[in-house]
Amino acid sequence: MANPIVFFDMTIGGKPAGRIVMELFADCVPRTAENFRALCTGEKGSDTGNGSGGESIYGARFPDENFVKKHTGPGILSMANLGPDTNGSQFMISFESRIFFLDGKHVVFGQLVQGMNVLKAIEKVGNALGYFSKQILIADCGQPLILLRVLVSGFKIRWGSRYF
Repeated sequence: MANPIVFFDMTIGGKPAGRIVMELFADCVPRTAENFRALCTGEKGSDTGNGSGGESIYGARFPDENFVKKHTGPGILSMANLGPDTNGSQFMISFESRIFFLDGKHVVFGQLVQGMNVLKAIEKVGNALGYFSKQILIADCGQPLILLRVLVSGFKIRWGSRYF
């Protein structure tokens, strides 16, 4: 089975910035990926609406699943936490590649597959301390409708997909 795909529709300073599409590594960290997917779709969890975080779908906190995946570059999703085995609903998306110091402390559970331009636009209004000059909001989120199409050319069949 393929890893799940989720999306964020982002705004910067109250203006639409575009869509970020992410693959969740359910094949490697199934509980962590399912936590994020279910929170993203709204199937489970609560909405504080202020970015302060909340509970995981498993309760207040859940343990680190493993540290197999590494922080290898921009667009990597990992859990934010307060120390070992304190994962909840907060997460981070990496802007740069020099973040190896997070390996072994924050579970990597996904990566951007579309929307790096949106991530770069968010980065432009931020600083090294993690503060932003404009408000960054997730306007909508969920699992995208995936349209698969088959192109038949002679005896060759090609599959293509596009995220909406």
